[in-house]
Amino acid sequence: MPKLKTKSGAKKRFKVTGTGKVISAHAGKRHGMIKRTKKQIRQLRGTRVLFKTDGDNIKKYFLPNA
Repeated sequence: MPKLKTKSGAKKRFKVTGTGKVISAHAGKRHGMIKRTKKQIRQLRGTRVLFKTDGDNIKKYFLPNA
């Protein structure tokens, strides 16, 4: 069976920590900032750890070598 390739889109969007958790950026910060409150914009900064089941799916299907 051939080797599984990592999906290049997922490579740019997700990172796996040393303990195996998956980190991603917050959604909803690309455009339309004028209609969001300052508090929303502030809270969307930085990265977040995905829920365990979501992270497991990302690692299984999109980042098989992580």
